[in-house]
Amino acid sequence: MSEWLVLSLAMASACAVVLSIALLNHRRIGEDDDPSETPDVIEYMTMMIGVIYAIVLGLAIAGVWEGRGAAQEYVRQEAQALHEVSVRAEVYPPAVRDRIRADVNAYVSHVTGPEWKSMGDHGELTPRGEKLLDTIRRDVTDYEPKTDHEGQAYQPLVDQVAVVDDARSSRAASAGATMPGVVWFGLIAGALVTVGLIFTLQIRRSFRELLLAGLFSALIAFLLFLIWDFDAPFGRGISAASAEPFLRLFPHLG
Repeated sequence: MSEWLVLSLAMASACAVVLSIALLNHRRIGEDDDPSETPDVIEYMTMMIGVIYAIVLGLAIAGVWEGRGAAQEYVRQEAQALHEVSVRAEVYPPAVRDRIRADVNAYVSHVTGPEWKSMGDHGELTPRGEKLLDTIRRDVTDYEPKTDHEGQAYQPLVDQVAVVDDARSSRAASAGATMPGVVWFGLIAGALVTVGLIFTLQIRRSFRELLLAGLFSALIAFLLFLIWDFDAPFGRGISAASAEPFLRLFPHLG
């Protein structure tokens, strides 16, 4: 299902539920009802709960946004290190250089293709990607430099492969959802309580009050959607981490 369709359904459902309850509740109110009798403490508690929930939402959004930024940085580091391996291999003999570059290209093609889809669908990396990285590592470490120039390039190449491995491990850790289920329970329960408190203030059926109630509930639904979308950096389309660093540094792979 499209992310935008999920967002539209969530916001429309939230508005419909709130407005329906308000309309049904209005029919049960007697002619002698006085809205001014709402205790001041209820208004105060409603305000405080709203403020607390707004802080929680802000922290949740900041947390998942930071996680998404970190995931994108891991992708950039991995792509840059692979590019360095491919470039620094220039000093090696043609046969060794071509083998290293071919294996790097194979790894990048796999990461931006099947592995990227696996991260999006299942939140995990593929065993094939790990094997391709091991092949690159063997290409670099198994070669014995024949000249001083090759010897000077050897250790930097080994270090760059280590950077790739570290960035890949970090990318694997950030591939899945990071928000625990208990946090989602708190966010959803808080949304229900915050929106439900509207009715403690004896909301009427005037256009202004219904409009504000609908917009408020739609805003809560939108913020929850943002948290859900950011929570899986590689899994959802609106704000998903991009493979652009790989495509920019290896344009010949398409």
